[in-house]
Amino acid sequence: MKTIPIAIVDDHTLMSKALENMIMENPQYSVIMNHPNGEDFISAIEKTSELPAVVLMDINMPYKNGIETTEWLTENHPNIKVIALTMEDDEKVLIKMLKAGAKGYLLKDMQPSILFQAIDTVFDKGSFYTDFVAQKLLKVKTEDIKTASLLSELKDREKEFIKWACSELTYKEIADKMFLSPKTIDGYRDSVFTKLEIKNRVGLVLFALKHDLS
Repeated sequence: MKTIPIAIVDDHTLMSKALENMIMENPQYSVIMNHPNGEDFISAIEKTSELPAVVLMDINMPYKNGIETTEWLTENHPNIKVIALTMEDDEKVLIKMLKAGAKGYLLKDMQPSILFQAIDTVFDKGSFYTDFVAQKLLKVKTEDIKTASLLSELKDREKEFIKWACSELTYKEIADKMFLSPKTIDGYRDSVFTKLEIKNRVGLVLFALKHDLS
């Protein structure tokens, strides 16, 4: 049986210790690192010869937060998979973590079985999203989409809109950047959503990241 090495990065001491104790009760997993912020974690990563396969990453932390730390991991250790842990279901935060390279996103009140399922799936297949995320934010049926056909249907201005949509700008701010009215931007948004068969902005970001449109 292969043991999956795990790191926990969370500034809530009670939470991280409870998480570590729960994981260590299962012989399939081993917590090899537990740090209160991204800065300490990165420092430890640079000194160790034993790297984690999966990192359970809190988002809001002092010194270096989860988004910044995930970006660093993506650039320096792309084989390490990050699962974001958060109390928030904020769409903007999710977009930032996905763009940073997170392969999973869990709310901290999840059932232990969901956590272990997420670790196993990320380790074996590369990514995992709960039903909560899938239903609310990730309604993208990429398996059923012929990518080339979809991309060919997008107009240049729609592709430009998609790039702006991958930023933190509001739709009104995107309208200003593109020198268009908010109503025209709403039209682009609705057209793009229809063409790509997606239902929300996070789905659009995921599609853009997958197909280098961001």
